[in-house]
Amino acid sequence: MLLVGACGEPAGPGGDGAGTPSPAAPSPSAAPTSADAPTSPGAAPAGEPTTPAPGPSTTPAPGPGTPSPTAAGSAFPLGEVATDLDVPWGLALRADGSALLTLRDRGEVLRLRPGAAPASLGRVPGVAAQGEGGLLGIAVDPADDTRVFVYLTTEQDNRVLRLRLDGDRLVPDAVVLSAIPRAGNHNGGRLAFGPDGFLYVTTGDAGDPARSQDRASLAGKILRVDADGRPAPGNPDPGSPVWSLGHRNVQGIAWDARGRLWASELGQDRWDELNLIEPGGNYGWPEVEGAAGREGFVDPVQQWATADASPSGIAVTGGAAYLAALRGNALWRVPLDGGEPDRLLAGEYGRLRTVAADAAGRLWLVTSNTFRGQVRPGDDRVVVLDPATLR
Repeated sequence: MLLVGACGEPAGPGGDGAGTPSPAAPSPSAAPTSADAPTSPGAAPAGEPTTPAPGPSTTPAPGPGTPSPTAAGSAFPLGEVATDLDVPWGLALRADGSALLTLRDRGEVLRLRPGAAPASLGRVPGVAAQGEGGLLGIAVDPADDTRVFVYLTTEQDNRVLRLRLDGDRLVPDAVVLSAIPRAGNHNGGRLAFGPDGFLYVTTGDAGDPARSQDRASLAGKILRVDADGRPAPGNPDPGSPVWSLGHRNVQGIAWDARGRLWASELGQDRWDELNLIEPGGNYGWPEVEGAAGREGFVDPVQQWATADASPSGIAVTGGAAYLAALRGNALWRVPLDGGEPDRLLAGEYGRLRTVAADAAGRLWLVTSNTFRGQVRPGDDRVVVLDPATLR
């Protein structure tokens, strides 16, 4: 087992979203420096997670332009895969049909297998859980699914750590990125490998909105790096990991069948967003929130009042984007052909933190009721659903 050495959703009424929600509206059709600069890979700092809680109950890389497939997981039956989880956050599906799940506050990674109870792969060193920080996103390298990447909050920063899966334990390998600004909220934290084989990392503004427009800061960005943390070839600035900027707190990223990158974004007082990400695109925060039609900023494809969404994870399958809604207590389906969005599973599972699509097109949902939610028996849980049956 590993030895334990903290995302950002704004706090407010109902637990997510800051300020008073606005009424719904129709949808709108760099080299880091100083304190924000990533350091060289090295050992993660030691630390202890705060307030430990009881544990849970008993392929080759795709070529450019091809969406990276999420592992099959088809051996799992539909329905609940795991229950009684303590603040689950990130989910990654592997080619062998298993799934890896992070527990934010415990700093722990679980492995889920068909017909078996969740098994701990150990705690990640350096996790310092506080507020919305802790052990957040997780991704599996499509070129080698024994290489596992996690996004964590430490006492000093947010960082990306590479681990290696060795049997029934995860072994620390290297720090891939560090010195990403941290705070009690707005830590970002989602990880995913793109169809180009590179790692994409979402960061929040860490409570300082000006960082989102600062190209020298890693905060408020989507980053694109190789497996060692170097800026990926083809980035807008060859010496910088920044892929896009002007983000408040991106919580989900996914690619469609055309290889386009979509991202969910938590707004502040007015608008949550679904964005189509362009390399080098500036998405406006803190100058604008939602669609503004201002030159130099990219407008969202879809927006919601913060009380209706507060979107976290996102998955794309069957020509639609699915957004897990925290304050909205629902799963939003947005057709990518421009159709109207549908609100699914309203109130059925409470707050939804993460959604992922497996190779069979099924949706995996991770609930988030043990953090700011109304806990019901069995919470928190992981559920596998057929999107064709959702209403």
